[in-house]
Amino acid sequence: MLQLDKRTADFLAQRKHLLRLAYRMLGSVSEAEDAVQDAWLRWAQAKSASDAPAAYLTRTVTRLCLDRLKSAQARRETYIGPWLPDPLVDPVEPDEVITDDIPFSLMLAMERLSPLERAAFLLHDIFEVALTEVAETLGRQPAAVRQLASRARKHIQTARPRFSVDAAEADRIARAFFVAARDGDMATLSMLLAEDVEIHADGGGNVLAFRNVVSGVDNALRLFASLGRKIVRPPILLRTAMIDGLPGYLSIDEAGLPRTTALDLSEGQIVAIYIVKNPDKLAHLFAMPN
Repeated sequence: MLQLDKRTADFLAQRKHLLRLAYRMLGSVSEAEDAVQDAWLRWAQAKSASDAPAAYLTRTVTRLCLDRLKSAQARRETYIGPWLPDPLVDPVEPDEVITDDIPFSLMLAMERLSPLERAAFLLHDIFEVALTEVAETLGRQPAAVRQLASRARKHIQTARPRFSVDAAEADRIARAFFVAARDGDMATLSMLLAEDVEIHADGGGNVLAFRNVVSGVDNALRLFASLGRKIVRPPILLRTAMIDGLPGYLSIDEAGLPRTTALDLSEGQIVAIYIVKNPDKLAHLFAMPN
């Protein structure tokens, strides 16, 4: 019983890290939780306790995620409309400076990587796992892992500007965008949106959403103007939040459906808008109707 208690304590000490790793690998909250649960079962049933539970559990979760990525990537090839990761939401705390190494833009860029490149990049560059440990996890030589991580960096370097904003500014921009979009205020939207802004909307074929990414401020403004003319019931702002490290908010749209909206910023303007409407990706945030 004592041995089991120690293993439980060791696992619980690593659980938050393991969930973060699994989510970054898979882009799905539910699949990440499943991978971590499977790792717990293997850890609990191991014949002998590991002297390094962190290394053992990280290695196990990574390998489980690699197995899942194969089927996940196959599903995304037939996904209806733009695919976005499940939104992770944190409340905006007063006087807090928000930083995140892996916002939505980087998660999307990582979709272009092979599973091994993704694992090598996350473990070595983001979670700072020693190269020899990454090599053991992936079953590769250290030199090969170094090449995997290097290739990954080159693929996604343009999508990885460091993002930082103070909480008050994040809240201000999120609220200003919500109000301008709700009210059809084209003048304010013109100031908020960058010339090359992109709008990604993930409905997954379950709810109505844009089938293609909307690019450019002129197209975006026409879209908001068109949506404004069709609105019968105005959307409702539930709360502002940080969504995968980006300013944003949770809301109920004009059809009465929940959504999250994340805003990627550069030089004070919105360069990308990530809207998740797929109810399968929002169940961990909203109480979904049967």
